[in-house]
Amino acid sequence: MSGTAIRQNVLAKARRIVVKVGSNAICQSTGCPDEEAIAALAEQIAAAMASGVKVTMVASGAIGAGIGELDLNDRPKTTPRLQAAAAVGQGQLMRTFHDVFARYGVRVAQVLVTRSAFEDHQRYLNIRNTLAALEEYGALAIINENDTVAIEELRYGENDVLAAIVTNMLGAELLVLLTVVDGVLSDGQVVDVITRVDDETMSLVSAEGSKFGTGGMATKLQAADMVIRAGDAAVIANARTPNVLTRLLSGEQLGTVFAPAERKMSSKRRWIGMTASPVGSIFVDSGAAKALTELGKSLLPSGVTRVEGVFAKGDMVSVLDDQDREIARGLTNYSSVQIETIKGLKTGKIAQVIGDKPYDEVIHRNNMAVG
Repeated sequence: MSGTAIRQNVLAKARRIVVKVGSNAICQSTGCPDEEAIAALAEQIAAAMASGVKVTMVASGAIGAGIGELDLNDRPKTTPRLQAAAAVGQGQLMRTFHDVFARYGVRVAQVLVTRSAFEDHQRYLNIRNTLAALEEYGALAIINENDTVAIEELRYGENDVLAAIVTNMLGAELLVLLTVVDGVLSDGQVVDVITRVDDETMSLVSAEGSKFGTGGMATKLQAADMVIRAGDAAVIANARTPNVLTRLLSGEQLGTVFAPAERKMSSKRRWIGMTASPVGSIFVDSGAAKALTELGKSLLPSGVTRVEGVFAKGDMVSVLDDQDREIARGLTNYSSVQIETIKGLKTGKIAQVIGDKPYDEVIHRNNMAVG
C-alpha cells in the first residue's frame, strides 16, 4: 500500500487514535512545560474529538518538568533522583494540561501505569475498562508510565512502547508519534512510507536518546512495528509542524507512515504477543516450528525438545526453534516440570506418563501469537 493510500484510507478515516508526544516536543529547553506548544496540540486534539475521533494521549515530560521545577542542570543519573524529579514534575505537567485543555472545553484525566499492570491480564482489562469509561465521559485520558514508583527492571523506560501497547489494547486504527524531527530520515530526506521494520530500517536511526527523554527514533520504530504487526497504522511526524495532527488526519503528506499488516490480530493475541513478558522458554524441532508458523497448528508435546525456566500452567512462555529464534509466544497448558516429562511424546502417551491428560496441546493455537 502506498503512502498516499494509507494517508487517505487509514489516517483520514481513523475513528480511534492514540497520540504520543515526546518530552522535547512539549517541554522548554529548561524542562518546564511549554504552554504554547501544549496549547497548539490541545486545540488540534479538541478539534479531532469534536469531529467524532476518539483520542487517547500518551505524554512524556514528567521528569523533564521536574528537572525544570527543581532547577537542575542535567537529568539525574540515579533511580531515586529520577523518581523524585518525576514526582515533582508530574503535578506541574498535569496542571498545565488541565489549564490549557480547559480553554478548548476538554476535561483531562491522569492515568499513571506500570509495566506490571499491563502484564497481568485482569489488570490489563481493568485499564482498558477505565479508559472506556473516561471516553464515555468525554474526558481525554493522558497516560504516562509511573516513573515515581517504577524500578528500572520493571518499566518500559520509554513512552513510545507504552503508546504502542495502549494502541493495541484499544484496537485504535492509528498511532501518532509526535517528536521534534519530520519523520524517519534517509540521506537527509523524510521516508514517505515504511512497510516493515527490519534491520535495514533500524540502520537509519541513531541509538542516542534525547535530553529529557529516554529514547530516540529507535524506540519509535519499535513502537510502530508493534502496531503495524497487529494490523493498524502508525506515523512519525514533527510536533512543531503547524497543525500537524489536523493535517495528518486530513490525509496530508507529512511525516513517515507505516503500513498496517493485512490481517488484524485479535485483542487476546495482541496481549499475548506484544504485552506480556515470557517467564520461560519451550524449544521445538523443525517440524513443530513449521506447523506453528506455516500451518497455524497448536504445539504438541511431540515437537518439544527442551524447556528453560520454571513456570506454571497458564504462564506466558516463548517458543523457540532449533536455531534459538523466537517464533511464537503463548499461554502454556502444562508446567515446566510436566513438559520436561512429556516432551517428545505422542499425545496419547501423556496420561501414562503423568497420570492425567487435561489437554492434548502444550499450547493451543487460540492462546498463541506467532511471528
